[in-house]
Amino acid sequence: MNLTLSKRGDYIVRAAISLASSYESGVPAKRQKISTEMGIPRTFVSQILGGLVQAGLAVSTFGKSGGYRLARPPEEVTLLEVVEAGEGPIAFGSCALGEGPCHWDSVCPLHETWAPASAAFRKELAETTLADIAERSRAIEDGTYRIPMDAHRWAAARMSVSDSVQVELGVEEVAPRLRNGGSWLASHVQAASAEGEAIRVRVGPAGPSWLGKNVAIHLGDPAGGDEMLVIPFTWEATGPAGLFPQLSGELRLAAIDPERSELSLTGHYRPPLGRAGQVLDEALLSKVAAATVRSFLRRIARTLEESDIRELHTGDLTAR
Repeated sequence: MNLTLSKRGDYIVRAAISLASSYESGVPAKRQKISTEMGIPRTFVSQILGGLVQAGLAVSTFGKSGGYRLARPPEEVTLLEVVEAGEGPIAFGSCALGEGPCHWDSVCPLHETWAPASAAFRKELAETTLADIAERSRAIEDGTYRIPMDAHRWAAARMSVSDSVQVELGVEEVAPRLRNGGSWLASHVQAASAEGEAIRVRVGPAGPSWLGKNVAIHLGDPAGGDEMLVIPFTWEATGPAGLFPQLSGELRLAAIDPERSELSLTGHYRPPLGRAGQVLDEALLSKVAAATVRSFLRRIARTLEESDIRELHTGDLTAR
């Protein structure tokens, strides 16, 4: 049996970690910041944070300086509270064997083992605080956390990726759109997720476990000048179950000539897991990663170029 969080539970824990990390600053965290930093889709982040507020673990304030904060210090919030805010009460009240033979109606042979094991699970969650989890998260980001022997198997399959595309526009036109158009760009790329999915199905295993996913795009705060623009991003496929692929890294803009620019991507690709938790073989994984990166970059380039055409048509109509 594999104990995992649902997608909602996953996002609830991520949001709580973000709030724990910013608690000492005393400054409420913005939804967009939490969404970008923790990889929570923008369409879900309000619902996820609302779940923490409803559970009494967070408070929200309105206005220009408003946002979200933990209702109590991270040291006083247990992981059990956070997980139950996303998953509901963790109770093991039903029989581990379900409906057994008739002579087990009054007693189950697993009861004396299953009951204390269940209690130990809840006890472990209750004794782990949000401060403990946030500290581990910081250590992982700093590279100082000792990786346990039973770490996730897919971590070893995480691979570096890089690619670039040409945009038929100069950097002076592309840079402002990338810098100021995060929302519209993300929505355009999300709308084209079926196109990227078709490519991945052609090079990867087709079937129900690969279909029916939504693609969420998170664009971070741009940095640098027009000809050295850098934008952090996360691309994540989501679904009702399983571990789906994720692409994260940086987009960089560079000039080719006055009328053309290059948009490059560097980052890491985390592969999906199959139904049995098996990672794709290395050759197939390389094809899937390359197709995902190429599809993502091409769509951004087309979106930028099509936007330029729409502006030209709008200008013509206005002139008339």
